Amino acid sequence: MESVAEFRSAESVPAAGGTRHLLVGIVAVLLCLGVQMVLSASLTSRPGDRESVFLGRHLTWLLVSAIAAWLASRVSAAQLRSLTWPAFWLFFTMLIMVLIPGIGARINGAQRWLRIAGFSLQPSELGRLILPMVAANQILKLQQQETPGISSIPRILLPLALVLPLVAVEPDLGATVFLALGYLLALFFGGWPFRCFFLCGTALLPCTGLLLLLKPYQLRRISGFLETWQDIGSAPWQVRQSLYALGAGGLQGTGVGGGWQKLSYLPEANTDFVFAVIGEELGLLGTLTVCVLWIFVYLCGRRVLKSEAEDSFRWVLGTTLLSQLVLQAMANIAVVTALVPPKGVPHPFISYGGTNLLVSLVAIGLILGPGSPAQSSARLTVSQTDN
Repeated sequence: MESVAEFRSAESVPAAGGTRHLLVGIVAVLLCLGVQMVLSASLTSRPGDRESVFLGRHLTWLLVSAIAAWLASRVSAAQLRSLTWPAFWLFFTMLIMVLIPGIGARINGAQRWLRIAGFSLQPSELGRLILPMVAANQILKLQQQETPGISSIPRILLPLALVLPLVAVEPDLGATVFLALGYLLALFFGGWPFRCFFLCGTALLPCTGLLLLLKPYQLRRISGFLETWQDIGSAPWQVRQSLYALGAGGLQGTGVGGGWQKLSYLPEANTDFVFAVIGEELGLLGTLTVCVLWIFVYLCGRRVLKSEAEDSFRWVLGTTLLSQLVLQAMANIAVVTALVPPKGVPHPFISYGGTNLLVSLVAIGLILGPGSPAQSSARLTVSQTDN
């Protein structure tokens, strides 16, 4: 019986290789859909070269992101872990630079971008990669030294406490929430005690209430969301047009390029609300297909990460990045379908936006990265024993 178990363990190695290829293929399908939707959703009621400009920039970012993802997939866990703190301090510095007048770029009333060689870079998006790296490194290092307890809370949360205020004042509440979520997910997968999460949650409740009082427009978003389900005519403009687009698509959609809501009716049609354009032009079948693809992304990612020990840096980081991607896609769909209050959340791999595309593809590269030497050695030993 033992030899049968060893045989199955050894046989799982090539299966993981096939799963890697499947994961890459599914992501490629989402990327191709994104290219088509960026081109289609960039059309307006005043046609010109605007759509080609968006497409050109998107393809440029796609090329850069693909190269970055390939490079990330070649980095070992030890090398990646050694880069954690240099990456964090660079990220922290960039967040400060964003807030400096004349350096940070202000778009639509928010100062969130840096202009580099004609392209806009959103540093807060980089936190989706860097903060989980820091959290995974922190919790695993702590577990090697002692049993994590309540006394570990200040040390563990200090990096997050340094970063979140800088993102919140841009202002970008959505990014603040997602960065905190990604950090806490890494701590959860790393085995941080539940009592620590409970204490942190209790402390955050009054902070959340204070934030809503200081930012009345956030309360208006919530009240507008509640009114959506009572009277769609009183719903926020974006949400209303998004629901109109989804309803107009029916089962099979109007065809690629045949949607009307993107023609200056639906704001941010090629970014935060691109899923509504998919619903209008590809119909219910198109939106369900995207949902199914995301289910397979998660399942394939989990299968790939099974080759790692659950207390390893790469497993904690990879599982966090995978969960972040899927949760972001779910959040985008929830906003577009009016299941949650409206907030700017781009759809990974599909929405127009260079930094989001770069971070999402690098996350896939890190998930597909080489296994730890200990795991690879163990699989080789099993294989040699069978032979």
